[in-house]
Amino acid sequence: MTSRERVLTALARKPTDRVPRLLYEEAIGYTPPIERLLREHCAPKLPRDYFDMDITSVTFNPTVLPRDRFAQWLGPRGPEALASGQVDEWGVWWKQGDFHHFAHMESPLRGIQELDRLRAFPWPDLEAPYRWQGLRERVAALQERGLAVAAYAGSVFEQSWYVRGMEDMMMDMLAAPEMAHWFFERTAALQQFAATQFARAGVDIIITGDDIAGQKGMLMKLAVWREFLKPRLAATVRAVKQARPETFVFYHSDGNVEAAIPELIEAGIDILNPVQPECMDPAAVKLKYGDQLSFWGTVSVQRTMPFGTPAEVRSEVRSRIQTVGKGGGLILAPAHVLGPETPWDNIVAFFEAADSTPMP
Repeated sequence: MTSRERVLTALARKPTDRVPRLLYEEAIGYTPPIERLLREHCAPKLPRDYFDMDITSVTFNPTVLPRDRFAQWLGPRGPEALASGQVDEWGVWWKQGDFHHFAHMESPLRGIQELDRLRAFPWPDLEAPYRWQGLRERVAALQERGLAVAAYAGSVFEQSWYVRGMEDMMMDMLAAPEMAHWFFERTAALQQFAATQFARAGVDIIITGDDIAGQKGMLMKLAVWREFLKPRLAATVRAVKQARPETFVFYHSDGNVEAAIPELIEAGIDILNPVQPECMDPAAVKLKYGDQLSFWGTVSVQRTMPFGTPAEVRSEVRSRIQTVGKGGGLILAPAHVLGPETPWDNIVAFFEAADSTPMP
């Protein structure tokens, strides 16, 4: 099997020659400490090629809009923010901290209570044709190399609170639902547009998601998620399937999201990520929902990958393949980006165990 054949077969919940596997960063971008570690050991090859990962990613072209359009929205510290080069195309100032890849976020619409003022905010130009030029060709070239291709279409809840501020966004849902609905609809429209463009370009897996849960359960009542977020997620899935029915839709939420799984299935999600093992039992989730969902992730990044021994990494990988991977339906990966404590030997052990463990 080529990598792409292996991935598509696994996502069809059919047996494969070996489990498809990758580092999660290959789909969403590498953090600086892990990028340095991999460059040290993998160069001159890319990590994707060094480990023969089965999935890689593409994205849209960068914006040409000037960041100074956010000057009035960043308040008195606007000049400092813009000079830092850390303001993204949504106007969020990601102030880099002094610990690895962590950052403090300054939300440009925090504290604004007038809907008309929010409507005047300059949104990204993702709908501009130049953002998508050459995408189809990049996707085809990677698939011709035998790779499956994923693309991140964006979040709705997370991107909204990045721009609005977490506290204000949660209060909007509680006390100003008109404002919350407007905000979510605006970000969802961009997610839906991006997802459709990726599907039309032939992308195999569209990545969506929001962190809607913590370690012990949902961050909001299921009824609140159902009112504000589920319909917009379902609309994105429908748009993808209309554009390219064979494209799979992936949903990410860290934490214990089990309460929402039946409704994620109703919304049309094909792949659940990351099935965080500190919060949910991956084998039990597979047993309960494996006839309706595939799974991506499942290997601990809070315990095993950073702090376990290589033997413990191999043991966890074998366990996931033998349980979650049974009959297909598993893309094996660390549950999230690797922490800076993760040793090279554990990354090697992850791939060695994935490649040497027979499919059940």
